[in-house]
Amino acid sequence: MSSALSHWFSFNSWWLLLPFVMLLVVAAFIVAFVLLLYMISPLISPNPLKLNGAHVVVTGGSSGIGKCIAMECYKHGAFITLVARDEHKLVQAKKEVEKCAINDKQVVLCISVDVSKDYNQVESVIKQAQEKLGPVDMLVNCAGTSISGKFEEVEVDRFKKLMEVNYLGSVYPTRAVVTTMKERRMGRIMFVSSQAGQIGLFGYTAYSPSKFALRGLAEALQMEMKPYNIYVTVAYPPDTDTPGFAEESKTKPLETKLISETSGVCQPEQVAKIVVKDAVQGNFTSSFGPDGYMLSALTCGMSPVTSITEGLQQIVTMGLFRTIALFYLGSFDSIVRRCMIQREQSKAADKRE
Repeated sequence: MSSALSHWFSFNSWWLLLPFVMLLVVAAFIVAFVLLLYMISPLISPNPLKLNGAHVVVTGGSSGIGKCIAMECYKHGAFITLVARDEHKLVQAKKEVEKCAINDKQVVLCISVDVSKDYNQVESVIKQAQEKLGPVDMLVNCAGTSISGKFEEVEVDRFKKLMEVNYLGSVYPTRAVVTTMKERRMGRIMFVSSQAGQIGLFGYTAYSPSKFALRGLAEALQMEMKPYNIYVTVAYPPDTDTPGFAEESKTKPLETKLISETSGVCQPEQVAKIVVKDAVQGNFTSSFGPDGYMLSALTCGMSPVTSITEGLQQIVTMGLFRTIALFYLGSFDSIVRRCMIQREQSKAADKRE
């Protein structure tokens, strides 16, 4: 009898311990899997681009983020071609970039052209730059503009203008350099989008679509270019303290200002360091801060990854980030409703007077 009871207790004790044993096995498997990913991920990552002696072309390089990217690359020994429309600003930017030289062989070339107007002209000036400074190793598409306003209040031709500058202004220079990059089996192409190119916000019905378009271009282009050892990076900076941002802020709707204030304003030098590092490493996505990391994970979709670990992080965090995002969206909707109610009350008060 005692033998039977002992057998029964030992049998049931085993079943009680089984969940814990299974949990330990699963935990051990996850740890082993993560360690394996960290071990093999460097094998599938691209070799970093060496900026020392490289030729970097920066469109929109006369001010703001573009100028700071040029300065950051120059600090690493690159040769720079600055492309922008305003000749006076280009000359000033050249002087600032040249102060960042690390050797006396470096050169800064300035080209005044509107990259959104005529592809043949863009192709011609890129060819001239390559004849003077050698093949383009990295292209930074930073030329862009922004306007904000309610959908029905934005002039129709401004929608076309933003697509020309923000989208075609990146297509044309990219088209002008990819053939040589493919022949050399190397290169980096960066598109500077915006966090407004990851999430559509109040007041950005003209701006957001032009920045969203860069994401689609970059994903398709990366699939074409990867076999040739050419890597594409899309940067999603938040509001950044630049002349363009200051100009845009003058006409921002109240709702847009209140929503933007939830994430703060970055400095262009800080943005430049991060995007240059990501481009050199060949990372497809370049984001900024906790909000930027969350947005990039949430909107990754079918985007390429540079390492398996990056993909694993996106898989693990997706559900949590979506939950957090719902609270953000609720807050944004609340801001919009509150502003609408205040306007209606103000109109009603004016009518009574």
